[in-house]
Amino acid sequence: MTTHLTERAVIEVAGPEAREFLHSLLTADIAGLERGQCTWAGLLTPQGKILYDMFVWAARSDEGTQGYLLDVAAETAEALLRRLKMYKLRREVEIQARPDFAVLVDATEDDGPYFAFGPDPRWEEMGTRAITLVEMAGEFRPDPFLYHQRRIALGLPDSTRDIGSGKLFAHEANFDQLGAVSFSKGCYVGQEVVSRMQHRGTARNRLIPVVASAPVRPETPIMAGGKSIGAITGSVSEAGERAIALVRLDRLAQAVEAGEQAKAGEAIIMPVQPPWAKFEVPGALKMEDLADTDLEDDD
Repeated sequence: MTTHLTERAVIEVAGPEAREFLHSLLTADIAGLERGQCTWAGLLTPQGKILYDMFVWAARSDEGTQGYLLDVAAETAEALLRRLKMYKLRREVEIQARPDFAVLVDATEDDGPYFAFGPDPRWEEMGTRAITLVEMAGEFRPDPFLYHQRRIALGLPDSTRDIGSGKLFAHEANFDQLGAVSFSKGCYVGQEVVSRMQHRGTARNRLIPVVASAPVRPETPIMAGGKSIGAITGSVSEAGERAIALVRLDRLAQAVEAGEQAKAGEAIIMPVQPPWAKFEVPGALKMEDLADTDLEDDD
């Protein structure tokens, strides 16, 4: 069912140098985007921490001027706009908020017309994303419940609930797994740190989906054998039985090997192997096995 994501906003970046401008700043391959295509991407600090993540849509005006629409968290849109303008310098680029645009998810082609439309670039099971006029978006429900329940189950992080600003490295938010970072493009802000983590394999913390034996709350620490191995993030399902957690995988592996249960408060926490992940989550449940899983406290 088509949903208007009122928690998202749109920024337009256009002009003769728009492609080079975004390509030199963001983690993803912007120069390789064809008209109508979308990629997930991030703007990092020089130290490699994620400042803002976004969906970047490539479009082209009738005059042939390169233009892009950025689907961003509404909560941080103004700060991102200021940051982009700070980097503009003397480039031939126009950067502006588009309050007349709105973001839809689970849209169909019949719901159009759109300024952007296509599959969620992170994972196909997340359905579609689109950008349309605010007045047209008003025809659709603004309740994102089903969207977020599906996102949490798949372990796909939210901009503000899970990633935040200046908190996580690109690998910790799984940029390398979900197409948000290019390892073949030239320099961008924070690129050296991202490349070093990739080549040295030093990404120990990862955002992953988890299931719990009892309701859990955001920011609850996850403990195993008396040691901290991670924490629940801000993405928790309505009933609290599913969540996204930032977990240190090497400590999780040690707990699994020692037969120690991971807990968030009194709830047993079981990690889930994300279907999109190329890394292995120690002791993880598979998505297809979740319906048959019954977590019980052995204490």
